[in-house]
Amino acid sequence: MKVLVTGGAGYIGLHAAAALLENGHEAVLLDNLSNASPGATSALAGLAGRTAPFLKGDVRDSRFLDGVFEGGGFDAVMHLAALKSVDESVENPLRYYANNMAGTVSLLQRMAAHGVRTLIFSSSATVYRDSPELLTETLPTEPSSPYGRVKLFEEEILRDVHAADPEWRISILRYFNAVGAHPSGLIGEDPTRTSTNLLPRIGQVALGLRERLEVFGDDNPTPDGTCVRDYLHVMDLANAHIAALEFLRPEPRLAVHNLGTGRGHSVLELIRAFERASGRTVPFRIVTRRAGDAPISRADPARARAELGWTATRGLDRICADQWRFLSSHPNGFPE
Repeated sequence: MKVLVTGGAGYIGLHAAAALLENGHEAVLLDNLSNASPGATSALAGLAGRTAPFLKGDVRDSRFLDGVFEGGGFDAVMHLAALKSVDESVENPLRYYANNMAGTVSLLQRMAAHGVRTLIFSSSATVYRDSPELLTETLPTEPSSPYGRVKLFEEEILRDVHAADPEWRISILRYFNAVGAHPSGLIGEDPTRTSTNLLPRIGQVALGLRERLEVFGDDNPTPDGTCVRDYLHVMDLANAHIAALEFLRPEPRLAVHNLGTGRGHSVLELIRAFERASGRTVPFRIVTRRAGDAPISRADPARARAELGWTATRGLDRICADQWRFLSSHPNGFPE
């Protein structure tokens, strides 16, 4: 299949494109480079042994998208282009509504106009109500941040689109915490780019780019007081996108799947695992909790296992080892 990957120069987009190429598909990367490096696409070509064409542009630009789709011959779109910081969304919610929702609506309109009706959508576990239990796809949705609400509203838009035109094939993938890097060490999350995600910030401390890590709260209702998350290796996540493409192939449908391991690890556990992998100490200090952070978030991945034939296979030590392999070989990020 020929797949357009929006946000394709970003962290998850690069790994999704790598999985597409490794499985014999074609990938075309689209990104506005607002939080990605053009050098990342060269690294992908070196990994795959063949190029994935790169297009610089914004999914909110309808005229640009028309040019992308005209003669593009796309079979599907993986839509990963979005702002993704929970705490930034609390501080600046309008930016998230204007960027993420407008981008998705624009993309859907141009896909429909050009007869491309297969979509893999990057959603999030933040759509769920906070719960210490494993989160299943049938649980009530009750986001606690603007980021999560935007993702939920986008899911509702997709349901309305499918109801109006049942020929759409739509996979909604609710990511838990994507971490790690490609095992080759050639692609990963650029340590020089702004990130509010935990593992990149741990890596920045290990590299000496930050003095210490800030841990948001040690008074959560968890065994060590720090937040517990379901950490999913980015290549397990990328491979789930391939499984979702195959799941959509037989017939039009709309499906929702959690992508996680079903296991939770605390912030302190992740710090210790990274110290083991890197052989470096990661100094940290406890600060107040962030608005919108759930104490515990873990997936029930049973539906993805049953319907997609997918399961996560890489654990915390593998995650940290792959992350450190990439960071230690790219301390200054991707070359521009």
